[in-house]
Amino acid sequence: MDLEAARRAVLAAVRGTCAADLPRLLHWMRNNSDFDEFMVSNNDVVLKNIAEELRNCLPIEAMLSSEHQAIQKIHQNPLPMIHVDAFLYDDEFVDSLCEEGKMSRSYCTVCGSYKTASLEFISHSFSLMELKFLYQHVLPDLTGKGYLYSSASQLYGVEMNADFCQLQEMMIAKYQFIDRIKVVHADICTQASLLQKADVVVMNNVFEYFLDRQEQARAWEFIACNVRKRGSFLVTVPSLKESLSKLQMDIQLSQWVEEMQLNYDVCMEKDVDRDALEQIHLYRIL
Repeated sequence: MDLEAARRAVLAAVRGTCAADLPRLLHWMRNNSDFDEFMVSNNDVVLKNIAEELRNCLPIEAMLSSEHQAIQKIHQNPLPMIHVDAFLYDDEFVDSLCEEGKMSRSYCTVCGSYKTASLEFISHSFSLMELKFLYQHVLPDLTGKGYLYSSASQLYGVEMNADFCQLQEMMIAKYQFIDRIKVVHADICTQASLLQKADVVVMNNVFEYFLDRQEQARAWEFIACNVRKRGSFLVTVPSLKESLSKLQMDIQLSQWVEEMQLNYDVCMEKDVDRDALEQIHLYRIL
């Protein structure tokens, strides 16, 4: 049954409901969790299992002592900030940690008083919701998407931190993803050939917390010079305009990329974080 036929069938069932029961039926349709099972796939379960295993391998802030630049940047923020990995910890999990006293969403502005303010959370990972939106709704019908959501022939991840490379390779081997996924331990600025051949490049908060300003500018220049395959796609969080404006760079976006409009209303997940989705930007290379 296609979408239109399914809609007609649902509407027919609603219209056929006796008037006395119709309010209860509509309330059930709006509020019941019976439909949740249709929103969760086996792929989602696999990713949640991976997240659980990674939580057991990492400290609660999901940062390692080898991430010197990122730790320093967070400490330099004018207001208190903590790193909460969105892939490992969804809002429900964060709430449970707060209830257990292992995490807090706020801090005291005057020690010992009731005057509190919200802590700023930052993540360098996509949440499960964001991953599903990206691979199911953002990227066009390409073979190069994600391992669990497509039949991509080859996926490469470029990671500068050796510790995280080891963790990723452990998960890849355990879940038998090794046939199509490869982690490259390298600076992206050494991977010109990989970027030039890519059909899709995904960049999520990749430079700001890991490189100083000069290194960030060098990396963006390298990206702009090598992600040039006409018709390929670039996904960034945040937007290219926001990332580059902070560095006052002279990369002519209009001669390099065309931004594609995204429909953020297609995401049917419960408790969708619209603000997070709107940070995802898709560009087609000209």
